[in-house]
Amino acid sequence: MVAIIDYNMGNLASVQNALAKVGSASRIVSDPDALKNYDRAILPGVGAFGDAMAHLRQNGMDEAVRTFAASGKPMLGICLGMQLLFQKSREFGEHEGLGLIPGEVVPFDEKKFQTPHKVPHMGWNELFVQKESPLFHWLPEAFYLYFVHSYHAVTAEPYILGRTWYGYEFTSAVQKENIYGFQPHPEKSHDQGLRILRNFIERT
Repeated sequence: MVAIIDYNMGNLASVQNALAKVGSASRIVSDPDALKNYDRAILPGVGAFGDAMAHLRQNGMDEAVRTFAASGKPMLGICLGMQLLFQKSREFGEHEGLGLIPGEVVPFDEKKFQTPHKVPHMGWNELFVQKESPLFHWLPEAFYLYFVHSYHAVTAEPYILGRTWYGYEFTSAVQKENIYGFQPHPEKSHDQGLRILRNFIERT
């Protein structure tokens, strides 16, 4: 059974529907005490980093997520949920994250763009696989996923699973042990995204 963590941020129904398509039972969980009872957890999210962390702290879900991650059970962060895995974000000030993966979240630096690009980065773009992962089973070395974001993670090489080009190269997928994160939305990315979710259920 997969827990979809509810902290009042993001389209939970789309994640739940995508999991149903790959044959996985899931439940939307807002009680931090209940999180430990699940086999896997997904941290979704759309919106601002600071607001998201405030919602997580409001009822202790931040500590419940850290405890779940420490248990060794697989956890997947999606979009804002991936960004929350890091130590801090520079979105509208500086905000402390969950601290599960070393690194920080920064805005796209338009001064680095080699050609003009609009921010937010929105639409289909290619993820280039950097290293093997259970989540990439049966997927090619490069494939398209759906993105919507204005900020991206900066982290050390050992944690980078995938990179994407948008004005410059940025980190679009990460892993630290049992903790995974995707900047794009697998639940909105048709067959390739569903394969990632299936792999998360069946191979982690």
